[in-house]
Amino acid sequence: MGRVAELAGVTVRTLHHYDEVGLVRPSARTAAGYRAYSAGDVERLREVLAYRRLGFGLREVAELVGDPSADAVAHLRRLRALLLERRDRAAAMVSAIDRELDVRAKGLEVTPEEQLEVLGARLYDTIGGAYTATRRTDPRFAARIADALGDARTVLNVGAGTGSYEPADRDVTAVEPSAVMRAQRPAGSAPCVAAAAEDLPFEDGAFDAAMAVSTVHHWEDPMAGLREMRRVARRVVVLTFDTDEPGWRDRFWLTRDYLPEFAGVLAGFPSLAGMADAIGARAEPVPVPWDCADGLFEAYWRRPHAYLEEHVRRAVSVWTRVGPEAERRAVRGLGDDLRSGRWAERNAGLGRLDAADLGLRLLVA
Repeated sequence: MGRVAELAGVTVRTLHHYDEVGLVRPSARTAAGYRAYSAGDVERLREVLAYRRLGFGLREVAELVGDPSADAVAHLRRLRALLLERRDRAAAMVSAIDRELDVRAKGLEVTPEEQLEVLGARLYDTIGGAYTATRRTDPRFAARIADALGDARTVLNVGAGTGSYEPADRDVTAVEPSAVMRAQRPAGSAPCVAAAAEDLPFEDGAFDAAMAVSTVHHWEDPMAGLREMRRVARRVVVLTFDTDEPGWRDRFWLTRDYLPEFAGVLAGFPSLAGMADAIGARAEPVPVPWDCADGLFEAYWRRPHAYLEEHVRRAVSVWTRVGPEAERRAVRGLGDDLRSGRWAERNAGLGRLDAADLGLRLLVA
């Protein structure tokens, strides 16, 4: 026990406590008859300590390591996803600190919102707290997705978030890296695995279909994630964004007139043609209805006052990515133009449209 404690960087007392509570019990015996740790015990200890160092309580750890469906590889993949999440959260905090340092170096006032931004989590967690307030299932998007899934009975939802578009009439497994998002999934929803799109913990061809709805732009490596979806499913359905069309930045008045930084958000994002080729898909336009129930970035194209609402913006990743200065400028400019009537003059034709093509595309392979 002393040798194991030394290797693991814990005290013997800690190992005794884990033994007493049944978390890790040494099951081997030395030649002299003393209890010792087998290779399996050490593996379990490694998992316990890793989860503990990620902040899980003993009860949560016991449930995690006691999961009969998870082997050593599954635990390693889960731990990897959690560590990546922590890494991204730390990176977001560093960025927030850098922004505040820059503001203070210029002698400018730091707002309470900017001061608290340093406590923000990774992007998913930042938008996650407000997600369920505005990001509801739009029945028209849901119908398109259901039709694209065809006769698939087993479906993997990658980057599932709170599960808005998971079909209720099929056997769904969800994958979501953000703990905040997972915590907001409603009771009775599909089982959700903590993992990243780029490293799906499933066998080849494990599902009839894999779907991903408005999430690919969040992935660290979109092409790798798409190839993983293709690997684990015979059919792939992805709702994403088209940046191939010339002048795509000007499709939407919000990015054209108020938020040019949107182009930077998608800098380096794969082309629609490249994504389609990666999975052998066809691309179908998905117009956004004027009364879209899902509060995604483009949802309020005919309801511009909505973008002045803090809770609406907080549920959309674009606003977090462009940063507080660009957000304040865009909101201030839009508010001024709405009050003066300039917005209505520039966008007079929108009132006659029931839906608008703003670049959403459904890839079906």
